[in-house]
Amino acid sequence: MLKGKKILLGITGSIAAYKSAVLVRHLIKQGAEVKVIMTTAAKDFVTPLSLSTLSKNDVLADITDNDTWANHVMLGRWADIMLIAPLSCNTLAKMANGLCDNLLMAVYLSATCPVVVAPAMDEDMWHHNSTIENLKKIASFNNQIIPVEKGELASGLVGEGRMAEPENIVNWLENFFSNKLELKGKKVLITAGPTYEAIDPVRFIGNHSSGKMGVAIAEEMKNRGADVTLVLGPSNITVTENIEVIRVKSANEMYDACINHFEKTDIAVMSAAVADYTPVSTASQKIKKNDSIFSVELTKTKDILKSLGEKKNNKQLLVGFALETNNEKEYALKKMKTKNADMIVLNSLNDAGAGFGHDTNKITIFDKHNKEYKFDKKSKKDVAIDIVNTIIKLLHA
Repeated sequence: MLKGKKILLGITGSIAAYKSAVLVRHLIKQGAEVKVIMTTAAKDFVTPLSLSTLSKNDVLADITDNDTWANHVMLGRWADIMLIAPLSCNTLAKMANGLCDNLLMAVYLSATCPVVVAPAMDEDMWHHNSTIENLKKIASFNNQIIPVEKGELASGLVGEGRMAEPENIVNWLENFFSNKLELKGKKVLITAGPTYEAIDPVRFIGNHSSGKMGVAIAEEMKNRGADVTLVLGPSNITVTENIEVIRVKSANEMYDACINHFEKTDIAVMSAAVADYTPVSTASQKIKKNDSIFSVELTKTKDILKSLGEKKNNKQLLVGFALETNNEKEYALKKMKTKNADMIVLNSLNDAGAGFGHDTNKITIFDKHNKEYKFDKKSKKDVAIDIVNTIIKLLHA
């Protein structure tokens, strides 16, 4: 079950760090690819040499090392899961409060993958009110916690606080990936970002879409086991390497890419902000500023969602997006019906923190069975989870 999984292991300053070597050995034997990040304090309990030998990868501990820089953003995007084991009381407090004073915390705060922790501390620390509150806090951030075990502690006491044994952590990971792969075997097509409709070689008609929402959905689909193809308009967002990305510029290029891939698609999510109109003709040279009034004749672009709706069979699921400023529900439901979509995700520009350019979003989802799902404002990563959960629910309706 762990074969081919990319696991980023964070090790903090705890006597239980000696177990991390055994944990790495188990993960490698299961076929996982393991990269290790250590805090400075962790080096007092287990050596980087041991861990690099077992993991077959360099162990990272510092953001800078001589003339090299550890790219904490890419580390968090590389992994299928980030596991912090052992999690010390000190690092727990940093996670709960967003402190960033070492490489491990920089990776944690920029990670786009799921994060799970295996705490380790003495019983009195484990039961302290601040520890209890910090655990609740990191859980509210969608981190998962592997329960501590009861037994002999480093202090000589017997009680709760022992880090879960390596074998139990491996079992937890196997169950996690087994339960998360609801979309295994499904082929998913997603569009994201804007389109640029050229007026001349340097000017275009476009919009403010960043592509963040669509990329977040693509990554969550991949986390659930789907085979994902992302058709991405002009965007600077870095996409997880195990997602097939087709980069396009214009609405017509996006249309062609979607039509070419739709026949073999099980789920299509059209989240891109496609231009509704494009210039009738594009100048081959830069248009000079001469007249005080300049006109561009526009024509409608091909309607990707409608075209896919016309081609859709009863085994395919088609999801559209609606960004509205007024009569939001009415227009969203009309769009779902006229485009033959199975589900519509509604954004309202009247909601603060929703729409283009934000790291957050607020959505309402309507499906073909007349069900309506309202969600509070959340990070786009969490909104993607809500969207994928609703899609899975619709698949089994």
